[in-house]
Amino acid sequence: MKTKSNRAVNVSVIMLCQGFQTVSAAAIALFLPTIRKDLDMSFTQAGTLSAAGILAYALMQIPAGYLADRYGLKKLFFIGALGTTLLCVTFGFVAVFWQAVLNQTAAGVFHAFLFQAGLALLASWYGAERRATAMGLSLVAIFSGQLVVNALGPTIVSHFEWRFPFVLFGSAGIAAAFSYLRLGEESPDSGPRQKLRFGDALQLFRYRFMWICGLIQYIRLGVMQGILFWLPSLLLDEKGIPLQVTGLIIAIRTMLIAPSTILGGYISDRLKMPTAVMGLSLVILGITTAAFVNVGDTFLLAAVIFINAIFVQFYFGPLFAVPMEKYGTNMVGTLSGFGNFFANLGSLTFTYLLGVLKDRTGYFESGFYTIAAACFLGLVFTVFLERMRRAKS
Repeated sequence: MKTKSNRAVNVSVIMLCQGFQTVSAAAIALFLPTIRKDLDMSFTQAGTLSAAGILAYALMQIPAGYLADRYGLKKLFFIGALGTTLLCVTFGFVAVFWQAVLNQTAAGVFHAFLFQAGLALLASWYGAERRATAMGLSLVAIFSGQLVVNALGPTIVSHFEWRFPFVLFGSAGIAAAFSYLRLGEESPDSGPRQKLRFGDALQLFRYRFMWICGLIQYIRLGVMQGILFWLPSLLLDEKGIPLQVTGLIIAIRTMLIAPSTILGGYISDRLKMPTAVMGLSLVILGITTAAFVNVGDTFLLAAVIFINAIFVQFYFGPLFAVPMEKYGTNMVGTLSGFGNFFANLGSLTFTYLLGVLKDRTGYFESGFYTIAAACFLGLVFTVFLERMRRAKS
């Protein structure tokens, strides 16, 4: 029987490990202008670097969810945490572009293990009535890690070079992985493992409800990752904002995302209106993302970025919780993996596309307008999803 003390310890060490999931990606985005020069990369190659990891991450989502459901969450989570942080360390030693691509491709595989098992573990320590809120804790942890990178990274680089933060943060992540191995427990809802077949996971592709959820997930992470990866370059290269100020803006942006994720999940759980939370978020994201390239004043631009940050993952918990509302929790890892598979295809598409558009046009304008248009398309899918939710009752 789970106790509050057991839950506190387990949730703490899970979130500690999750904090290192995207440290490498956040550092690459922040230091990208310097990394591009050092590794002699074009903007398209920089987009390829991000896309390589995202593609591996996307392709592993359903397999990772299936493995977690079948063989146990703790084992898969530890493997993901350790592999992710080891590869963060080794990125600090890459010398050429192809080495960086291989590193990020391998990292994508371990990211999938870490994310899927972690999401399911957190949900298992809370009841169904707080599922969306509990799932939001994953992003609180992830963005807390990004916050540390964006806040401390520029200072560390000013004393050393861009490689040192990868080695430093990756080493801390390895220690966190072993702390989880020592203190963490298996999911309290594990019981006897259901003998799932991989074909059971693939059956989800037959359901229109899951396809609509998947398309919204595609837009959700495409918008999130496109902004995360290219916003620092927009501020540095086109707006002429210094690295220290850019780091501060990105750090504050990251700090706003974490609590807003919990708030969005809480509102959804409390009001039982997940699609309303999703729709509101997408409208505000569409408006504010389009404003990125049109606002010239630094203070006003920062304000727009902060408003955007509040809603960029506001609907994370509700969107992951909706499939479980319909299909139950016996396949929590697989259901989450299905949604995150589509999400990361969107992440890959938008990240790569913005790099290509920047190379072709010389500006980020068309790329950020594309992100804004996708948000309004997501609103249309959200309306369809709500109609399907009502039809089932």
